[in-house]
Amino acid sequence: MRRLPSIAVLGFAAFLARPAPAGEADVVGAEARAVGPRLFRFDVTVRHGDTGWVHYADRWEVVGPDGKVLATRVLRHPHVDEQPFTRSLPRVFVPEGVEEVVLRAHDRVHGLGGEELRLKLPASGAGASGAGEGAGVEEDVPREDAEVDGQQ
Repeated sequence: MRRLPSIAVLGFAAFLARPAPAGEADVVGAEARAVGPRLFRFDVTVRHGDTGWVHYADRWEVVGPDGKVLATRVLRHPHVDEQPFTRSLPRVFVPEGVEEVVLRAHDRVHGLGGEELRLKLPASGAGASGAGEGAGVEEDVPREDAEVDGQQ
């Protein structure tokens, strides 16, 4: 019986042990809380195999039922050692009559296309979660406890 050279076996083992390449960015959890009339705070958890500055999840969006982007949370740096990660948008205006939104994430290589999460919005004074003013844009902050627009 012929034996495989040990270098070939080791090479194949190294191939199997390598980390999976970064795929599309997935929204894996979310929570919405009413903070005022038609204003909501969104806490969204994204999972993506960020590899560095060339390939990382660079934003997530709140999308209305008509496909219109209601708000965008810009992520300005990779989260290589923090997966999954949660970031917030504190004051998102949602038009009257919208009872459900879609949360989706984007990465610098694949764009949109990962797992999306549909979230029913709470009534005023309540919160909604899922596992898995105006069109606001929020910038990423390096620390989760950093202040955003004077709020934590």
